[in-house]
Amino acid sequence: MQFEPAFLRIAPGDTVIFVPTDKGHNSEIIADMLPAGGETWKGKINEEISVTLIAEGLYAYKCLPHFGMGMVGLIQVGGDTSNLQALQETKIPPKAADRMKELIQQIG
Repeated sequence: MQFEPAFLRIAPGDTVIFVPTDKGHNSEIIADMLPAGGETWKGKINEEISVTLIAEGLYAYKCLPHFGMGMVGLIQVGGDTSNLQALQETKIPPKAADRMKELIQQIG
């Protein structure tokens, strides 16, 4: 139960396409885990979704049905990591928090 890849580093204006390869998954932003001015998204279960990210910063996302199992991902847009502390302070389920800590270690 994980996104592949679970960590992406992209440029502002790049588009990320989430493709469900197994049934029962989606991609959506985790509330309060995106940069100021960042766009939110909420994909439907079993449906592909494209997201173009303009605002620089860190975007944490989840699969809603499997959030408690730690199915989360992280996108770094540009070089701005000023919302890192806010991500680290946001309360999420324990398995998701453990996985997010692993992803945060990949920030460059």
